[in-house]
Amino acid sequence: MTVVELKTKRNEASVADFLAGVKDAQRRRDCQAISKLMQAATGEPPQMWGAGIVGFGQARFVGKSREVDWFKVGFSPRKGDLTLYFGLNLDPLQAELTKLGRHKRGKGCLYLRSLDDVDLRVLQRMIVKAAKAK
Repeated sequence: MTVVELKTKRNEASVADFLAGVKDAQRRRDCQAISKLMQAATGEPPQMWGAGIVGFGQARFVGKSREVDWFKVGFSPRKGDLTLYFGLNLDPLQAELTKLGRHKRGKGCLYLRSLDDVDLRVLQRMIVKAAKAK
């Protein structure tokens, strides 16, 4: 098994400064709310990973041919959507996904236009489950 060194690494950049720099006011508020949910779920402070991802905690993910050190849960205010990283296959969260509201998904990512489009209680349960799965 090979431990892979990722280009996107945890760093000491200011999360507060990064979030303050989010231009769209609604997206900035959504990011601050997600940050609070993720910090509560993990008990870990937010840290910057690379230039554009806020991550919480750290875990080693083991795949079929490689291992990577990554955050437990995280998010990024991308241009099109707010991207939430769950670090796992979202299939175990299918029951929650059906109740969440408007979203798109990848294998371990959730894409939201706005927190106004989703049930925050359902999202909170998803974040807690993902954080505990590591």
